[in-house]
Amino acid sequence: EFVIKPLGLTAGKGVRVWGDHFTTKAEAIAYGKEIVTKRIGGVPRFLVEEKLVGEEFSLQAFCDGHSLVPAPLAQDHKRAYEGDKGPNTGGMGSYSDADHLMPFVGRQDFEGALETMRKTVAAMAARGTPFKGILYGGFMATKDGPRLLEFNVRFADPESMNVLPILEDDFLETCQRLTEGGLPASLKFSRQATVCKYVVPMGYGSHPKAGEQLKVDEDSIRQTGAKLYYASVDERGGHLYTTTSRSLAIVGIAANLAEAESVSEEALAFVAGSFYARRDIGKPEVIQQKVERMRKIRGGR
Repeated sequence: EFVIKPLGLTAGKGVRVWGDHFTTKAEAIAYGKEIVTKRIGGVPRFLVEEKLVGEEFSLQAFCDGHSLVPAPLAQDHKRAYEGDKGPNTGGMGSYSDADHLMPFVGRQDFEGALETMRKTVAAMAARGTPFKGILYGGFMATKDGPRLLEFNVRFADPESMNVLPILEDDFLETCQRLTEGGLPASLKFSRQATVCKYVVPMGYGSHPKAGEQLKVDEDSIRQTGAKLYYASVDERGGHLYTTTSRSLAIVGIAANLAEAESVSEEALAFVAGSFYARRDIGKPEVIQQKVERMRKIRGGR
C-alpha cells in the first residue's frame, strides 16, 4: 500500500492514498499520468511513498538558524466531511490541547518529532545554509513512533490559529530575535485548549459555490470569547460573499477541549448564510475514537 504525491504545491489537495482514493495499481498509474500530463502542482513529477497507519499531528517551531523553539502540537482535519470522509481540502479545522501535546501523542513521541526537526536544522546550519523562520513538520503517530510526512517553511493553516492566540510572549519581539539570532530556550504559551472550525462555501473540496452572502455578527462572536479570522471572502457593497476557497475561521479557547469546542460552536451560531462547517472537530467523542484507534495500532499500549 502506498501514497502518491505531486512534487509541486497543491494546497494539501493533491495527495492520493491507497484504500481511500484508489484501490488498484491501474488507478494509481492513471493518477500518476494525470499529474504528469496536467502538470498538477506545476511540476510533471510525483512521489510514491509508503502508506503509514496512524494519526497525523502538526509541530510548528520558531528557528533562528541554530535554535529550534516549539509551539504546542495541533491536529488538522483535511477531509471535507464529518467522520474524515470526502475529498482532501486545505484544512477544515484543527485543535490543540491544554497540555500542549495531543490526546494520542505523549511526551516521548513529541520529543521524537522535535528531535527530527532539530537534526534537520543542525544539518542545514552545518552545510552553510542556516534556516531562519517557521518550520512546520507534519508527522504521523504510528506504532513505531512519530514518522515525518513533510516539512513546510511557514505557519500551518489552520493550526497557526490554535497556537498563536495562546502565545504569551511578544510576537514581534520573538520574530525579531528569530531573524537576529538568540531565541530563548522556550516560549510561553497559556495552558488552554483551542478548537478551530472553518466556514467554507457549500461544495468546498470538489465544486465550491461562490457568491453566497455571509452575515457575520462580529460583536456577538467576540462576546463568546472566540476569535474570528477572515480568510477568503469577497466584499461588495458592504456585504461579504463566499469565494471558492475557505471563508473564515472561528477559534474557541478554554480550559479544556470540551469547553473550547463548545465556545467555537456558540460563536458559529452568529454566522448566517449558505455555508458548511465540520461540526465534529474537537468533539470529545471523536477525539476519544482517535485515542482508542492509536491504542489498538500500538498494540494496546
